[in-house]
Amino acid sequence: MSPSKARLAVAGTASAVLLLLGAAGTAEARPLATPDQAAAVAAAPSYATWIADVTAVTTPAAAYLEQRLAVPGGRNAIVLDIDNTSLETHYNPAFTTPAVKPVLALAKLAKAKGAAVLFVSDRTEVIRWPTEGNLKAVGYPNDGLHLRPLFNFDPVQTNKTKARIAIEQAGYTIVANIGNNLTDLDGGHAERTFKLPDYNGALS
Repeated sequence: MSPSKARLAVAGTASAVLLLLGAAGTAEARPLATPDQAAAVAAAPSYATWIADVTAVTTPAAAYLEQRLAVPGGRNAIVLDIDNTSLETHYNPAFTTPAVKPVLALAKLAKAKGAAVLFVSDRTEVIRWPTEGNLKAVGYPNDGLHLRPLFNFDPVQTNKTKARIAIEQAGYTIVANIGNNLTDLDGGHAERTFKLPDYNGALS
């Protein structure tokens, strides 16, 4: 996720929180699209095309996990990006953003096979609680959430690589890292990477 796209994703979530707090408890409030967000929507393909393209990646990823996790043992983990990887941030922004169903199925498969499901996002620590709540509400197993530390201005890839290093130092083997941007995946510290579509930056 690029820094500018990351700011849009965080702004969308923060706007949803503010709208919720000002809407007398109604969970239907949605953030208003900024001009940049509206332009991104226009550049992106249809929702159905996106889901089909995501499934084209998660299908071989599931086959890999079935094989890789077939033998029990070790502290294995998968790492997931959040915006437009685990949650439909671009197509369905809301306080409770829906899960990307093929990715949710992949997470549940990994968990059933004994792997931890860990999230590494460029969202800031300020919105940890709504992020954790959103992931739980839509059914994700969550064994750990790594967010951008407060007052940290390092490049996205630097922070995400540091997070994966910390995961390894905690004793995990990252068998798969899944994201929709090269900054989610570059930097190593994963046995396999799976890139979801971002359509040349149209999706953060």
